[in-house]
Amino acid sequence: MLMNYRERYQSWLDSSLIDQAAKEELLSISANEKEIEDRFYKDLEFGTAGMRGIIGAGSNRMNKYTVSRTTQGLANYICKKGEEAKKRGVAIAYDSRRKSPDFALDAALVLCANGIKTYLFSELQPTPVLSFTVRELDAAAGIVITASHNPPEYNGYKVYGSDGAQVPPPFDQDIIDEVNRVEDLESVLTMTEEEAVSKGLLEYIGEEVVAKYIEKVKGLCIN
Repeated sequence: MLMNYRERYQSWLDSSLIDQAAKEELLSISANEKEIEDRFYKDLEFGTAGMRGIIGAGSNRMNKYTVSRTTQGLANYICKKGEEAKKRGVAIAYDSRRKSPDFALDAALVLCANGIKTYLFSELQPTPVLSFTVRELDAAAGIVITASHNPPEYNGYKVYGSDGAQVPPPFDQDIIDEVNRVEDLESVLTMTEEEAVSKGLLEYIGEEVVAKYIEKVKGLCIN
């Protein structure tokens, strides 16, 4: 049975999975019915071009919970491809927007909890570097945390295929379907950063890959 926006709002307040800071943010809007409706009338949608939205608490906002839910869908898609895809893993980059490093780590820890090798940049990088990295590491997929040209209150989440390009049809719809099947936060797996590193599932990408990217660009220069 589908919940209305008020029931969704209350479910977040009641959930043991939602952190106190998010609950306090939601309590601060308890008298603003329009704001509650806007935050909870739907789930933030993941589509062909990825997902983007205003940063904040709520099912229709960019936050650690919507990022983690989307990543669980991507993880389910990769896991269905088999152990080889899980070993090839996923590369993750992020921009300088608010919460970008946090969302990147949230996504990484969900992938790791699903047994998927994850390569996370240790500092912000532009999307072309992520595209190159996916191909350089022969990763199964890539994620970029960015909202591109949107206003500063937004952030976003984009998925790239093993060729370093935006996922084309029909594979994009397969991923969208997997994301839509993750109906609640109880279905999302995660682990601590320390555990992910100790198990060899999380690896940070340093300057060596960026240096290779720069050399490749220099090799393509006409002048």
